[in-house]
Amino acid sequence: MTRDLERYGVASLGECTIASPLGLSGGSGARSRYVPDRTRVLDQVELAPGASVDEARALEKAGPRERIYFDPERARAGIVTSGGLCPGVNNVIRSMVFELVHGYGIAEVLGFRFGFAGLDPASGGEEPIVLGLDEVRVAHRFGGTMLGTSRGAHEPAVMVDTLVARGVDVLFAIGGGGTMAGAHAIAREIARRGARIGVIGVPKTIDNDIAYVDKTFGFETAIAMARIAVDAAHTEALSVRGGVGLVKLMGRDAGFIAAHAAMASHDVNVCLVPEVPFRLDGPTGLLRYLERRLGERGHAVIVVGEGCGVELLGASGAGAPRDASGNLSFQASELDIGLHLQREIARHFEARGQPITIKYIDPSYMLRGVPAGAVDAEFSADLARHAVHAAMAGKTDMMIGRLHRVFTHVPLALVLSEAKRIDPEGELWLAVTEATGQPSFA
Repeated sequence: MTRDLERYGVASLGECTIASPLGLSGGSGARSRYVPDRTRVLDQVELAPGASVDEARALEKAGPRERIYFDPERARAGIVTSGGLCPGVNNVIRSMVFELVHGYGIAEVLGFRFGFAGLDPASGGEEPIVLGLDEVRVAHRFGGTMLGTSRGAHEPAVMVDTLVARGVDVLFAIGGGGTMAGAHAIAREIARRGARIGVIGVPKTIDNDIAYVDKTFGFETAIAMARIAVDAAHTEALSVRGGVGLVKLMGRDAGFIAAHAAMASHDVNVCLVPEVPFRLDGPTGLLRYLERRLGERGHAVIVVGEGCGVELLGASGAGAPRDASGNLSFQASELDIGLHLQREIARHFEARGQPITIKYIDPSYMLRGVPAGAVDAEFSADLARHAVHAAMAGKTDMMIGRLHRVFTHVPLALVLSEAKRIDPEGELWLAVTEATGQPSFA
């Protein structure tokens, strides 16, 4: 239990002695709109028969605190966006600035340009921009990030030097797993120096693969975009004899986009994800199943997550193409599972003398470059406001999350301790196989 308490505990810069300027109803009663610091959200809400509740495995509940750590009139905040694009980044930036300025009256907000490179003078980073209400007023109407982004590691000591030189009291890092790792490294360097700078992460990953949260912003918008591609593939497949629609969707290590797009469409016959091994050949392979499917129904729609190329193509070694962050580059021809499946399916049916028409659709970056949909726009703003509340209360080395539909504070060390993946024996994959009717291709 002691170890769990340590893992779930959130670091703090010190005692909160300043009354919050939010002017909410206070006190300890049920009508208080401030969240007491000791309020917790259980990690697990489902118990097996005979199991007991482990109160040590609980996350701090997010929300405004009655007393805060930083004096808003003297505090300066910094915002950085890193990694791949995702619908809703500008919504987060805008809502952060509005809450910091409108809600707390903070002195200044700086936006660091092009990811963590903006904190590293050696990277040729541009000067940060001052983010006021006018600068962010219409940012939410556009996709991408108004601050720019980049990939690649930078020395934590150098980045902390920049924060100190700029007089930044709180750094908000918006990004995925790599960004959270960078934020954690910055927070550790700050703690080593004994400095008083807060570091707050906001989870941004279109793959929805960050642990200890039920979803990340941009994911629902990505599913809506993916469904358009899947519906187009279905139309193509239905319009010809022996039609096969093949759609490759983003998902480096986790197949959540592919799985949810398949269920949202209702017209997918095969869904392939990185977490569930499959084979092409043999009596239980995908190709034999396609033979039966085309013989019985005359068409088929396949959705595949891009990360499926690692195992099937055997291209994950030292010589595999990678991006600046060290991630496998699935747009490279060696790892493009969509092109590989297109070739293998066409070759298989040609060898059988069975004519088919296969249409391959790769929407890829269309999923992440669009503005946030309505649900993600609301969710992004909620994350941003809770991040500001946590920062002003002196929390650090943590990420804002949402679990069981409740916003939480998640220590970055805990976030980085594991990754969220589809469980091949879990409810989500069962739902996918029931929606598609597909068998196991193991």
